[in-house]
Amino acid sequence: MTLNSMKLEVEERQEGGDEMCRTIEVVSSTFAAKHYDFDFASPPSAAKEDADGDCHAEDDPFIPPLNFAMVDNGIFRSGFPDSSNFSFLQTLGLRSIIYLCPEPYPEANMEFLKSNGIKLFQFGIEGYKPFSDHILGSQNFYIMLEPFVNIPDDMIREALKVVLDVRNHPVLIHCKRGKHRTGCLVGCLRKFQSWCLTSVFDEYQRFAAAKARVSDQRFMELFDVSTLKHLCHCNSHVRGGNDHAY
Repeated sequence: MTLNSMKLEVEERQEGGDEMCRTIEVVSSTFAAKHYDFDFASPPSAAKEDADGDCHAEDDPFIPPLNFAMVDNGIFRSGFPDSSNFSFLQTLGLRSIIYLCPEPYPEANMEFLKSNGIKLFQFGIEGYKPFSDHILGSQNFYIMLEPFVNIPDDMIREALKVVLDVRNHPVLIHCKRGKHRTGCLVGCLRKFQSWCLTSVFDEYQRFAAAKARVSDQRFMELFDVSTLKHLCHCNSHVRGGNDHAY
């Protein structure tokens, strides 16, 4: 890989005084990436396991992140990638990453973005926080808040605009586990693509599994995509119909 130049630009966009998106753009690399064909599928395992359950990451240098899958042409989803996934991500030839957590991006990941000329769009959506300060009688009850008790419609909408802009493709969407925050954003994309709710929920549940949240599905059901219709001109292959519905 040869780097011709490198320039780090940080842009902040604010709406109503609140930070909406932190964009980190690197103008650099000459990179010849390998490209693989992916099918629309359920999330694969992130590493191989033998009969004893031991992972052998070293046997395969191209290890996808947790819950990695293709969403559409040029759009991928996953859990949080770490250094063991970087070689695999290089094969995708990514232009952008959409990061849906509020925590700062790790330094190692930032270096990977800089060295590969990948733009980072960060939308700081809070996840759930467990707490145990509710006591009834002598029993402690551990209450787990659902990830999107107050789902930030505006952030999901702004993130969706990034997904729909083909100039950002190939793009990877990820949160921590690739289940709830990522699932909501992908579900809203499916509504834009005119998928029926049954198919939207089925895809969401394939990734969330036993941790599927009613609040997430309610949010996707009520999300209004009509204000995004004007974006059709720049994302014709994403617009589609319900061709990919399960």
